[in-house]
Amino acid sequence: MNLEEEFAQYRGELVAHCYRMLGSLHDAEDAVQETYLRAWRGFADFEGRSSIKTWLYRIATRVCLNALQHSSRRMVPSALGAPGTDPDDIGGAALEVSWLEPFPDRMLNADPAAVVGNRQSLRLAMVAALQHLPPRQRAVLVLREVLAWPAGEVAEFLETSTAAVNSSLQRARAEIARLAPAEDEFSEPEEPVRRALLDQYAKAFAEADLAALEGLLTQDTRWEMPPIPTWFNGRADVLRLLEAKVVKGEGRRILVETSANGQPAFAWYVRGRDDAFHAHSLSVLTLTKAGVSSVFSFHRPDLFPSFGLPVSRLSTS
Repeated sequence: MNLEEEFAQYRGELVAHCYRMLGSLHDAEDAVQETYLRAWRGFADFEGRSSIKTWLYRIATRVCLNALQHSSRRMVPSALGAPGTDPDDIGGAALEVSWLEPFPDRMLNADPAAVVGNRQSLRLAMVAALQHLPPRQRAVLVLREVLAWPAGEVAEFLETSTAAVNSSLQRARAEIARLAPAEDEFSEPEEPVRRALLDQYAKAFAEADLAALEGLLTQDTRWEMPPIPTWFNGRADVLRLLEAKVVKGEGRRILVETSANGQPAFAWYVRGRDDAFHAHSLSVLTLTKAGVSSVFSFHRPDLFPSFGLPVSRLSTS
């Protein structure tokens, strides 16, 4: 394997690493490009005291920390204020806000083991919680908890003491525990129950069947729509939103299944006046044994190509 091939084999996991740090797929891809540029330029000075993989992670983490000096944290609507209750009073997109973005699972090289292994640390709720941590504390948590680096190695990399790393990790864990749900709170149903739930959800949405959706959503479900800052909490308010905004009628929309952040997702296309179906939003679902407990509906058609999806389709096939 030549050097270019060795670098390339780590690209997916490096993008995932930078995504955890930055909360943005596009920023993460830029960070990995910068990482490879620095690695090519500095390879002559690589002394081999660590593996190339570890060396690349060091460079990538440093690139991310530098980027975070000049950017604000990525937000989700529920972090900005109380939920809305009136679907007719939503307002427009808040384009001045730096919003959290979803991560396409296909970027993990389609390795099912890698997707499962990264699932907890890539879940939207976890990445959103990471954004609340100061950059160096965020790096400590990711390096120690996700990459399993020894405390001494993290301390050497960050030019601090092992005691400081352990203290920072303890504070980061406490904040994440406060903000992110525990593993048992989002335990997905087993197959084939999970499969049936997703099939029923897609069918109900395609047909705008609110009665069916009512049976699929949990009582405490939430609906967020970045870059729209208004969000809705609770099944009754979410159903009022859907009743007001989801246009009824056969053949008005199609849902294409995909996956993001280790979670099931659907790309939503809406039929336009030209009779073609155009990208509308990308919905990332959180499933529990009780049903669909949250939906992040990213109103970002520009995200579709990252998921290997076209921005328009001529038919439902």
